[in-house]
Amino acid sequence: MKSGEISLICNLKTMRQAKGISQAQLAELIGVKRQAIYDIETGKYTPNTALALRLAKYMQCTVEDLFVEEVSGEEGVILVDAVSVETTRVAMARIRGQLLAYPLTGKRLLLEGFEPADGVMTVHSGSARLLSPASSLDQTLILFGCDPAFSILGTHTMRHAPQVRVHCLFASSRNALRKLGAGQAHLAGTHMHSTAKGDGNLLLVRDCLGDSPVTVLAFSHIEEGLMLAPGNPTGVRSVADLADGPRLINREPGAALRSLLDEQLAKYGIPGVHVVGYDQEATTHHDSALHVLFGKADVALGFRAIAESYGLDFIPIETVRCDLIVPRDLQYQTELGYLLDTLQTRKMREDLRSLPGYEAGDTGKVIAEL
Repeated sequence: MKSGEISLICNLKTMRQAKGISQAQLAELIGVKRQAIYDIETGKYTPNTALALRLAKYMQCTVEDLFVEEVSGEEGVILVDAVSVETTRVAMARIRGQLLAYPLTGKRLLLEGFEPADGVMTVHSGSARLLSPASSLDQTLILFGCDPAFSILGTHTMRHAPQVRVHCLFASSRNALRKLGAGQAHLAGTHMHSTAKGDGNLLLVRDCLGDSPVTVLAFSHIEEGLMLAPGNPTGVRSVADLADGPRLINREPGAALRSLLDEQLAKYGIPGVHVVGYDQEATTHHDSALHVLFGKADVALGFRAIAESYGLDFIPIETVRCDLIVPRDLQYQTELGYLLDTLQTRKMREDLRSLPGYEAGDTGKVIAEL
C-alpha cells in the first residue's frame, strides 16, 4: 500500500455470523457466487457500489457499517497528547500535510455528552480506524483556546459552509499558542490582559511564536471576575477580600485568569501565600464553577457568562479582548477562509452578543499583522 492510501476493514463476516447466515446462503440471496463473499470477507475483493448496497440491505445496516476506513500507519498518524491507554477515541485533522489525532478524553469532553470521534486510534501503531470519511479530514479545522464561545464560531462556520468542520479544543492562552507554534492547530485563541508593558495578547504571541508571521484578529470582549456562591455568603467584594479569607480555587499557570489574579493581588499587596487555596487549581472555566457550585471553594475566577450559566454570583474585575491568532501561511486555506468570513456575519455576532458579559463590536477586526 502506498503512503497515505486508505484501506477498508470489512465487518461482513462478523455481521453475517451474528445473523446465522452462511456464505453460501448470503451469496444466493444477493445473486453472486460463494467465492465472492469469501473474497470480500478476507479483503481480497472490494465490492462495487451496487453490490455493497445489496449486502447492506440484506444485513439491515449501512454500507459504512460493513466497510470501515482505516488510515495506513505508513502515513504516520501523530497523536498530539499522550494517553495512558492503548486504544483511544480521537478527533482528527490534517495540518500542513500531517495527519494529527487529538484524544477525546478528560477536559476535552463536553459536560453534556460525548463528542463524536473521527476515529479510534491504536496509540503505538500510528494507525487509526476512521469513523468519518477520509475526505473530511482535509476540511477540518483545529482551534485551541479557552473561550467557551469558540463553539459558537465553529457552529456558525459549519452553517455557512456545511462541508467544513471545526474542532474547538480546550487550552489556556499560552498552551493554545504553543500548540499553534508546534503545527498542531490551524488557529489559537488568547485573552491576556494589557499592562504597562503593552498589549497582553501581542506580547504573548511574540513570546510563544517568536518571529513567525501571524495575523491577530479580534474575536470578542469578555467580562472577567470572581464567581461566588448564590447570595455571596462570604461577603467578598473584590480581590482585596481574599487575604486570609474565603477558599479560592485558582487557575493553572499560563491561564489568562491566573495572570489577572496575580496582577490584582500585587495591586493590593497580597502575597499568594496569604490566599487560602492559591495553590489549588482548576483547569477549565466549568471546573472552576463546579468547585463553587458544590461547595469545594468559596470563590473562583471566571467569565460572567459562565457564572450566570451555573446560577452563581459574579463580581466583575476587567473586560478583556479575546483574539484569534492565524498563521499567515494558512490564511488562504479554503476552509479557514470560510471561518474568517463567518467572523464578519451578522448572525454570528448577534449570537455572541447574546451571551452575558460578551461584546462583539470588534469581532473580525485585524488587531495586528506580526
